[in-house]
Amino acid sequence: MTWMNGYVEPTRRPGELGVHSLDHFSITVPDLAVAHRFYKSFGLDIEEQGASIALRTASQPHQWGVVAEGERKSLRYLSFGVFEEDFHPFRQRLERAGIQRLDPPIGIERDGLWFRDPDGILLEVRVREKVSPNEKLVFTYASVPAGQRGVLGRSSFPEVRPRRMSHVLVFTADVARAIRFYHEVIGLRLSDRSGEFVAFMHGIHGSDHHMLAFGKAPAPGFHHVSWNVDSIDQVGVGAMQMADRGFSAGWGTGRHVLGSNYFFYVRDPWGSYSEYACDIDYIAANQDWEAKDFGPEDAVYLWGPSLPEDFITNYEAPITQASNA
Repeated sequence: MTWMNGYVEPTRRPGELGVHSLDHFSITVPDLAVAHRFYKSFGLDIEEQGASIALRTASQPHQWGVVAEGERKSLRYLSFGVFEEDFHPFRQRLERAGIQRLDPPIGIERDGLWFRDPDGILLEVRVREKVSPNEKLVFTYASVPAGQRGVLGRSSFPEVRPRRMSHVLVFTADVARAIRFYHEVIGLRLSDRSGEFVAFMHGIHGSDHHMLAFGKAPAPGFHHVSWNVDSIDQVGVGAMQMADRGFSAGWGTGRHVLGSNYFFYVRDPWGSYSEYACDIDYIAANQDWEAKDFGPEDAVYLWGPSLPEDFITNYEAPITQASNA
C-alpha cells in the first residue's frame, strides 16, 4: 500500500481472527446524476460503471464506495477485507455460528462470503489488500513566523481532495447487540460508546479509532461516510467548497470527543452525510485500547455549533419510524 508518506507494510495482530479493513460500502439513490455531482463536488474521483458509480480518491485510487441507482436511498451492503490466510477460518466461524450464507446481489460476481447482521444489513467478507491505515496519518498545521502571511487567500487554495475513506456509521435498532455481533463474528473491537446511543469499533490489525460506528434508530440505515483530509484548514475549506457548489446544509466545523477528529458534515440530497475529517485517534495492531462508556455530554462533540435537530434521523426508515435517536 502506498500512502503519501511512503510504503508501509500491512500490520496484523498475530493469532487472532478479524477483518483488517472496511473495504467499501454500497448505497442506492434515486438519481445517479445527482450523486455524481455531489461526490465529485466533494473532491472524489468518479468512475462510471453502468447503472452505478465507483467512488475513489486521488491519492489512493481504491474503490471506497459504490453508488447504484434504485427507487430510493438505501444502504445496499458493507464489504470487509481479510487476509488470505483468514478467509477459510472466517467461513468456518460463520458455519459454527449457524449464520446463513447468501448469494451476492444481482450483478455482482465474486467469491466473497455474503450474509446478514441481526438488523438485516447485508455484509460481505472477502480477501482484499489491507486499506485501513498501518500507522497514524500525518496531520498538518501550517504556521509562519512573525512578519509573514499565514494564508494567501481562497483563490490560491487548492480544491480539497480526500486521501481515503475513514469510516462509516450505520443505524441499528440495538447498539449492544451490534457490538456483540461485530466483535464475535466480524472480529472488530469496541473503541468507545455512549450507553445505548452510539458505539465505535476498530479493526484488530491496526485502524483508526473506528472503521465502523453504530447509532441507535428504529431501523437499519446509512448515516454517514467519513473521508480523511490533511488538516483542519482542509475541513473548513471543504465545507466552503461544497457550499459554493450548492451543498450548504450540514454540521460543523467542530471536534469530536470519541475519536478526537475535527469534522464537518455535508448533508447529501437524501438526508445522509459525507464528512471531512482529520486527526482521528489511531489504534495500532499491538495495542489493547481501553474502551470507555461516555456520558451524553461527550457522545457527540467537544466544541462546534449546536447539533441540527434532525442530524440523527434515519431517513431510510418508514415515515412512522424515522425519528431522532
